[in-house]
Amino acid sequence: MSADPDSRPAVVWFRDDLRLADNPALDAAARTGRPVVCVYVWDDRSAGLRAPGGAARWWLHHSLTSLDAGLRERGSRLVVLRGPAEPTIAGLLADLDAAAVFWNRRYGGAERRIDTAVKTAAREAGIEAGSFGANLLFEPWTIRTGSDTPFSVFTPFWRACQSAPAPRKPLAAPERLTPGPDVDGLAIDELDLLPTHPDWAAGLRDTWEPGEPAAHTALHAFVADALAGYREERDVPGVDGTSRLSPRLRWGELSPHQVWHTITAARDANPRDGVLAEAAATFLSELGWREFAYHTLFEHPDLATVNIHRAYDSFPWPRLQPSVLRAWQQGRTGVPLVDAGMRELWRTGVMHNRVRMVVASFLTKNLLIDWRLGEEWFWDTLVDADPANNPFNWQWVAGSGADAAPYFRVFNPELQRTKFDRHGDYVRRWVPEWDTGDYPDPVVDLAESRRAALAAYETVKSAQRA
Repeated sequence: MSADPDSRPAVVWFRDDLRLADNPALDAAARTGRPVVCVYVWDDRSAGLRAPGGAARWWLHHSLTSLDAGLRERGSRLVVLRGPAEPTIAGLLADLDAAAVFWNRRYGGAERRIDTAVKTAAREAGIEAGSFGANLLFEPWTIRTGSDTPFSVFTPFWRACQSAPAPRKPLAAPERLTPGPDVDGLAIDELDLLPTHPDWAAGLRDTWEPGEPAAHTALHAFVADALAGYREERDVPGVDGTSRLSPRLRWGELSPHQVWHTITAARDANPRDGVLAEAAATFLSELGWREFAYHTLFEHPDLATVNIHRAYDSFPWPRLQPSVLRAWQQGRTGVPLVDAGMRELWRTGVMHNRVRMVVASFLTKNLLIDWRLGEEWFWDTLVDADPANNPFNWQWVAGSGADAAPYFRVFNPELQRTKFDRHGDYVRRWVPEWDTGDYPDPVVDLAESRRAALAAYETVKSAQRA
């Protein structure tokens, strides 16, 4: 046991909150006045956890590196461990004779079970254990219907959020941390998160700079350069009209509270600018959609594998043709907007949101391929793939999810292209052979495949009636 009770350290367990500013767990540890040990556990063993895909692992490597650098500037460092989280954290607390352990909450089923077990074990050992709301604006159990049930439709959900107390203001980063005792850990490189054989991440490196400092630069650049035009330009893939903050939020380099208050401050600084006010409201509703996805995950932990509307279980997916799935994955379908989106995804690790809806609709409703296969591909190739938004949005497009659009609303990729990429800027960037005569015919007839999808959906409607 430590001779001086005040020398017993406080442990901060980082997960999807790789930042120093507005990090309630880190703030709580710093306020104890104790030495602080900051730890990240690469848990690829606990039951029920979904390992990040390849693109997300690339981002994680660099975000961890940035976090470690920020901690070292404040007198600390990041201890990296590998193993199942529950015994790994318990062992660390015992080895350090820790006084406290703090973390920010997660909302998936397996994650909540792990966190509850860690908290119970720590408190039974006489160690203070605290968890904090940090990565959502509103905790899932605080936004409920009048009958105390979860919302299943976005509009009343968002209305309830807007009627709730305003999101708290962000916390400042600690200026200095008292270093804790030395802990043997791994180098970040030893986690083998980066692709090597082959190294396919050149496009990610050309596109992104992960890490908290770059995240703040991106947020303020968006507010200065693109927020005013966001409402009009966010659906146009050929212009730089979106925030590109989704991977920053996914890995917690920014908190939603920081984003919320930055956007509202810009709006409030220009009270007579009605265009800016509408753009800010539109952007904040996109934060609300992210909230809705996480609240849905909280209620449906199997969101990535099980239809929310179980009548959809009866949908008669045809026998999979692997060559057709590969054509979709590789952007070789002969449908220009779909191919452009899939090639953008492979190169950059993201895809414009409007195009995401188009390619997902094309997979599920024109190719009649199960949404889960599309979700798995996005999980592996998106730098912003997270356990809530990725499956939630796939289910929404497929028609099986919360607040789903009517199944008969099929996104026609040709109409979407002529409406939102009128001059072909986006398609030509990613599919340069489109108008050269070398572009293939579509793998399916759009009209006939739409009719086939609607006929198949009659099975679901019959199940609903039954």
